[in-house]
Amino acid sequence: MGKSLSEKRPLKPHKSPDKTRAQKRFKKSKQRSVDDLVVDRSPCPTQSEDASDEASEEVRVDREPSDYDSLLRKLGSGSAALADLYKRRKREEEEGKSDSEEENDDSESHGVSGEESDVEEGVDDKVNLNDDMESGQRLLGEADIGELSEDAETENEDESLDSEQEGDLKDGYQTSGNASRSTSSFHSHMEHSLSTVDIDDLTNRKWKFQWEFPLAESSTSKWKGTGECFLNKSDDSCYGLKLKLYNHWLDMYKKSGGNNFHSSRQKHFFVLCSKYYDILHSNKRPFYLKGHEEDLSIMDAYIMHSLNHVFRTRDLVKRNEAKLAKLNENNIVVPNDDGFLDRGFTRPKVLILLPLASIALRVVKRLIQLTPPSYKTNVEHIDRFYKDFGGGDAEDSDNNDDIPKPQKPSKPSDFQALFGGNNEDEFMIGIKFTRRSIKLYSDFYSSDVIVASPVGVMIKIGAAKEKKDKDIDFLSSIEVLVVDHADVISMQSWAHVKTVVEHLNKIPSKSHGTDVMRIRQWYLDGHARFYRQTILLGYLLTPDINALFNHQCFNYQGKVKSVTEFKGVLPKVLLQVRQIYERFDVSSIIDADDARFDYFVQKVFPKIKDSLQGGTMLFISSYFEFIRVRNFLKSQEASFCLLGEHAKSSDISRARIWFFEGTRKMILYTERFHFFHRYKIRGVKNLIMYSLPERKEIYPEIINMLEESDNMTCTVLFSRFDQLRLERIVGTKPLKRMISSDKSLFVFC
Repeated sequence: MGKSLSEKRPLKPHKSPDKTRAQKRFKKSKQRSVDDLVVDRSPCPTQSEDASDEASEEVRVDREPSDYDSLLRKLGSGSAALADLYKRRKREEEEGKSDSEEENDDSESHGVSGEESDVEEGVDDKVNLNDDMESGQRLLGEADIGELSEDAETENEDESLDSEQEGDLKDGYQTSGNASRSTSSFHSHMEHSLSTVDIDDLTNRKWKFQWEFPLAESSTSKWKGTGECFLNKSDDSCYGLKLKLYNHWLDMYKKSGGNNFHSSRQKHFFVLCSKYYDILHSNKRPFYLKGHEEDLSIMDAYIMHSLNHVFRTRDLVKRNEAKLAKLNENNIVVPNDDGFLDRGFTRPKVLILLPLASIALRVVKRLIQLTPPSYKTNVEHIDRFYKDFGGGDAEDSDNNDDIPKPQKPSKPSDFQALFGGNNEDEFMIGIKFTRRSIKLYSDFYSSDVIVASPVGVMIKIGAAKEKKDKDIDFLSSIEVLVVDHADVISMQSWAHVKTVVEHLNKIPSKSHGTDVMRIRQWYLDGHARFYRQTILLGYLLTPDINALFNHQCFNYQGKVKSVTEFKGVLPKVLLQVRQIYERFDVSSIIDADDARFDYFVQKVFPKIKDSLQGGTMLFISSYFEFIRVRNFLKSQEASFCLLGEHAKSSDISRARIWFFEGTRKMILYTERFHFFHRYKIRGVKNLIMYSLPERKEIYPEIINMLEESDNMTCTVLFSRFDQLRLERIVGTKPLKRMISSDKSLFVFC
């Protein structure tokens, strides 16, 4: 609809002394700046049609106006599109059709926004449905007709959906509060009501981690959480999973050789996810570092949690649709309660952020495998998916091991495993679940799950800022956010993740065919971020990841994080290198960068400035530090060359030759350059670590480059604010001594 409701004829009070539930909710939503949301379906005609007036008059004699009647009676005269919908609705009723028979199985798609083009969808984003949405019309293609016919089928599922509907409507209508309700964590989480005091407390709260629990199959790690410990308790035999999902997962576990699912790693982590706590797992061993089993188990758990969330949302919507249809059939007025609030502003509920297309390939393939067969009789656009994200071969789609085979023997095995596939970092794909099929490349507004890279989402955000006809409202109703391989993303740009999270759960700029009467109240109140679950998974913890978890995750349920004791990586240094750690003093983290630079300029640089030996490598972790040191060396007219993450191939070759031949005495080398290239730099005789690497495995790799030196020395600068990096390298116990000791010089050999 081209205009917002605020631009149309204002709503006037109904002549009836009692306001209907629809009027109350519409006024509340209007007060919260969502007056552009519209209702795109209606059970009664407008007052402007004569024949419709007569029919409407007959209804008023037999029963009170429904919630849709009251609202649409006021909107109809101001919109030709709605008036046209009234006419069509009336004709269908006269022909004996019910509204529920024509509703899509995926009714949570909020009307027109749930439709999509089978020609070009999702990641291409070339088909614009705004014209159809604004006109209030709905276009049905062959695929949509197929879905409608599927919806008429009866699904044999071992759950109580039908019995709940019959129970609620057997002797008239029972209000939602008294109706039988599943005791799953999904319902208890989504139906919880937060007060104004709760919101203020969550905004300013400093979480206290009150309990500890051993991390499965790990003697050095444990979980710490807020509130009351729940990990030693189980809700039921299915752990809150839908029965069909649970049985399928159990079958796949047994086929893979597992024999004790109830004590498995994936079961433990799923229980953690199912409670809807915010989770920070900062020591997940990745597949490319010989942690394939652990990585797969964690991935299975969050995928099953995402599927469970999507299917329970769909079941709730379907149940409410059936109840509304039954109430309509029995001429019962819908009561004024929150029983039918089951959706957000838009359909997408799960967002999974991943760093590389090859990793997205692993996740989406596993998501398809973990979906029960009855939900995936057809997987649309699977060939296109393998072509875009993999090598184009879909024959091995049932193979769980997507680790690329070694192709470059000169590179380490972990590098080959991580970067041996599709290294594209700009992608975004929507996944839609219908009753019997999975649609890849679905339009984002009709998708249930969105799998994307932070760069891919950032491009959409940038386009929405530049063009008025673009928007990112599909991020407005994300209820589960998963950031997997966060450590790899931090090597790309963690600022993108921070920006994406800031754009989640905002009030949408357009209506997108949303039925305002079905939106949960906490969405309209702007409190969706307090219900969003965020799951951060990575191999290591950085200050940026920790800051996002502490300051941008507001889930009212609480927080759980992993804590690990490290042994360090010093034993992996193969050479007899004298490693000298020099601690510089700094009063606050704000002054840490300046204090490091001043220490280097005053204490370290004078020792190497006039050295005739050459062969000095300056290892720098941060790109900003790299620029600062580079500018300083230029001002001192020092002899140096550069190897940074933005260097061109020709510059890289030239710098390596200059340094090896001694034409340049110093070389500046960044952590990200090493992570993405893994070159072995020849000619290193003296190593200065201006800042420690984030990734602990890089430390021995850099030091082992000193093998051609006669007098191998390594100088490391650190402060008490480098504890996270220092702990991973030297170990937890030495860290405490190095931070608290009165001495500032420490030597390891």
